[in-house]
Amino acid sequence: MAVPRKPDKAAAPPKESDGFVRAIARGFGVVEALGHPPGRHTLSEVARLAGLTRATSRRILATLVAMRYCASDGRYFQLRPRALRLGLSYLNSLPFWAASQRTVETLRDETAESCALAVLDETDIVYVQRWPSRRILTTSLGVGSRLPAHVVSLGRVLLAAAPAADLDLFFARVNLERLTARTIIDPRLLRRELARIADLGHAWVDGELDPAICGLAVPVRNTRGQVVAALSINTISGKLTESGARRRFLRPLQQAARDIQMQMTA
Repeated sequence: MAVPRKPDKAAAPPKESDGFVRAIARGFGVVEALGHPPGRHTLSEVARLAGLTRATSRRILATLVAMRYCASDGRYFQLRPRALRLGLSYLNSLPFWAASQRTVETLRDETAESCALAVLDETDIVYVQRWPSRRILTTSLGVGSRLPAHVVSLGRVLLAAAPAADLDLFFARVNLERLTARTIIDPRLLRRELARIADLGHAWVDGELDPAICGLAVPVRNTRGQVVAALSINTISGKLTESGARRRFLRPLQQAARDIQMQMTA
């Protein structure tokens, strides 16, 4: 089964300037370091994971403890529940997030298949909703989990809707890794597939991330018609052909996407 994608290591930060505060960048680096398994780390471990000196890490950790984002027993540091505010700030800023929860859950109940809503973050998709079916395909995926955009239907839909300049930047950054025998790793073939998806208005991917999983996805648009997310139904590979999946799932997916759009406030 597929596993959540680990965040890439951060690039070297820019130098301090009027447009960049290094202390804030280092602080977020420490927060991300504390999120690495097993979730509790010594000062030395945090410094190594964040790429900082022990002295700098110590000052940042002391600040996080004082602000109650972090707890310490004198040797180990770990995030406190207050740190969830950082992620929830992003989710709450999405005009479709709160309204979409009931819609995606209802879609899961009606189809008896796993359903998800995701956004694009550079070369990955990030789940902002995920409602697994009773036949759970991957128990380790949830809100905030990342997967390579080029191998899942959610990512294909989002890439197909991206402006040309953004798509060129994606291909400049991405490592088209072969995850299964079916994975498309030729940039020309992938561009051709994305053009086909843009024409169709939906994406079907079967066994490119995991041989056991297939999925159908459609775009979710805001009130101005811009694609802001993608909605998918995923099931066990081999149960349905592409045409069978379209007959069974496309109309419910499109209706759910319209319902989310209608509930948006901005």
